[in-house]
Amino acid sequence: MRLLVSVRNASEAEVALAGGADIIDAKEPLDGPLGPVAPETLQAITARVGGTAPLSVALGDVGTDDIRSRMLAIARSRVSFVKIGFAGARRRRGLAEDVRAVANAIGSTALVLVAYADYEPALAPSPEEIVGLADDTRAAGLLIDTYDKNGAPLTTVMTARQLRDFVTLAKGRGRVVALAGRLTVEDVELVHGVGADILGVRGAACEGDRIGVISGRRVRILRTHIDRATEVVGPFA
Repeated sequence: MRLLVSVRNASEAEVALAGGADIIDAKEPLDGPLGPVAPETLQAITARVGGTAPLSVALGDVGTDDIRSRMLAIARSRVSFVKIGFAGARRRRGLAEDVRAVANAIGSTALVLVAYADYEPALAPSPEEIVGLADDTRAAGLLIDTYDKNGAPLTTVMTARQLRDFVTLAKGRGRVVALAGRLTVEDVELVHGVGADILGVRGAACEGDRIGVISGRRVRILRTHIDRATEVVGPFA
């Protein structure tokens, strides 16, 4: 299981890498679960990462006005993954076509579809529908996250069995699967146990809450717990 740490600038990216993050995720936490960073910030993060680790970028939710300009900035950067969400898209027509347009615009960059565990207040499709959308659009991966960052964490919104069922379904369709949503170091064994490929964090890696500053100490603690879980904890029976 790999550790993804969401950063808002280049200096946080450097700290996260030094602490043992496997994947750097560019995201502005003040703008919700998939707040994109400014193009110049993305350039600075890309330069700081320098190809030493995969770089993931939050693009926002499908249908937002400036998503095309964000795709252009991503196409010019060395980005490994692009994440898009579906808040407000529950009844959106032509959703698969919209996702394919994003995939075409980002070229060889892998596309990750974000399913919200608390999808009802987000007016988003259910996680199961997002799995189907990934099949229709050949997305490379799926992330299940929480939309309301002031609400309950993922492990409260969904039970361990529900998370395992989602991961099993998605991986059975050939997708890489990540879990995020106010996860803490105490959740590492559960996330590994349900079979996720990637654990995504922001707040757990910060001093303070998710709008604090990335802490190398906290990243190292997460790294240690993941390494231990990978060695001694198997999937739930």
